[in-house]
This record gives sequence, C-alpha cells and structure tokens, in this order.
Amino acid sequence: MKTLGNEADKQFLLIRLRQVKPNTQSRWGKMSPHQMICHLNDSFKTAIGERSVSGDKSNFLTRSVVRWIALYAPLKWPHGVPTMAENDQERGGTPPEDFKRDLDDLASIIERVTSAQRDFKWSRHPLFAEMSERDWMRWGYLHCDHHLRQFGV
Repeated sequence: MKTLGNEADKQFLLIRLRQVKPNTQSRWGKMSPHQMICHLNDSFKTAIGERSVSGDKSNFLTRSVVRWIALYAPLKWPHGVPTMAENDQERGGTPPEDFKRDLDDLASIIERVTSAQRDFKWSRHPLFAEMSERDWMRWGYLHCDHHLRQFGV
C-alpha cells in the first residue's frame, strides 16, 4: 500500500511531480496543471492547520465507511468530486503565480509533512474528521497520485 510514509513511494511521487509542466494536458477535469499544483499545496496546508476550510462536513458515514474506502480500499479515487471552495483555485484557493516556485513549495511541504521533526499538528479532515498519522500519509499519497494521473504522470 503506497504512502508518503514510505521514503521510496514519496521519492517516486516527487519525481512524478517534476514531470508536470505548465502545458501538460489534463485527462479529465477543469484544472490547469498550475492550478492543480496550487490545489495540492492548499490541501496540505489545510491538513497541517495553515489554511482553514469552512466547517466540519463530516458525518458518521464519511468518518467511517467513506474514509476507509477512500484510504484503504484498492480503488482509484473517482473523477469529478467537488473541491471545497477554499482549495479551489477559481473560488478561493491560492491563485497560481509562478509555476516553478509553486511546484518547489509543494515539494517542500511534502518533505515537511513527512519529516520526523514535526513543527505542526494535524488538523481535522473536513470529511473524515480526526485522522491518524498513517491515515494522513496515505491521504497525501492518494491525493497527489489522483491529480498526477489526471495529468498523465
């Protein structure tokens, strides 16, 4: 099971991230490659409490069954799941500015969340609520993988 907690999985994911270019074509969805990079950055910042999203959208189903399926079932995440406004680059997320800098920032935050020296506390996930370190590492890998597949890398 791939996770950011595994150094080899993380390094391969970072290599894939570097393959994304500003003109890489999307296989689905409306995001540009640069918007996707900023979206992932915003999502990690939300996970570590540096950005906030409006309210807890979790319920018993999302905290239990949906979370387990999303993180541990051998299924790819579906396309077209709506993004929370605060992490949607067209509705409130960080606007794309400098592709290289934003990509470097994403690589840095991935290194930061996987570092043994924590300078943050994990936040509650807006749908899955409290998550363990293992859950967050799996979520981070799957979220990045989902969007990298969106752009064919």
